[in-house]
Amino acid sequence: MKYILPFGMLLFCCTILSFVYKSHDIQSCFINSTDTGYYIIIDKSDFELKVYDSEGWYATYPIVFGSNDQSDKMCQGDRKTPNGTYTVIVKKIHSKWGSELLLNYPNEEDVLKFKNRLSTGKIPRNSKIGDGIAIHGTRPQEEWTIDNNYNWTDGCISLKYTEMKDLYSYISVGTKVTIQP
Repeated sequence: MKYILPFGMLLFCCTILSFVYKSHDIQSCFINSTDTGYYIIIDKSDFELKVYDSEGWYATYPIVFGSNDQSDKMCQGDRKTPNGTYTVIVKKIHSKWGSELLLNYPNEEDVLKFKNRLSTGKIPRNSKIGDGIAIHGTRPQEEWTIDNNYNWTDGCISLKYTEMKDLYSYISVGTKVTIQP
């Protein structure tokens, strides 16, 4: 009985230290990774995602977006894909479309554009900027959406399910992504 309290305290301290250590590792892994060896250029007009490495062009994947209107994202709910330069901040597996690379939208430039649009009346006063823009796959049985240039997302970039698995295998957190009209 006299050993239960010290053992419990030791277990509690180890658990806390383990949590702090893992949290630090997760933060550095997900936020501070910068030199990935690859960068991505998404060309909305050509429906293509191109990957480059230090030697140049590496791979090209056909893609689709949210809206048929390929202009810049204005506000939450417009289904448009934003234009700009972003960073992959999280890699995860989504329950519906599998592999997913979450981008840091909105970034500072997006916030400035959004505030300008609000102040000049280009978007309704009650608009929100939105978030959650990612590169992800289709559902496994819906790869046809890519072949038919069917824009179905809420503003994300979508590849075929199988091709997204390939991209996901070598793109890491910290990879730069440029989305251009």
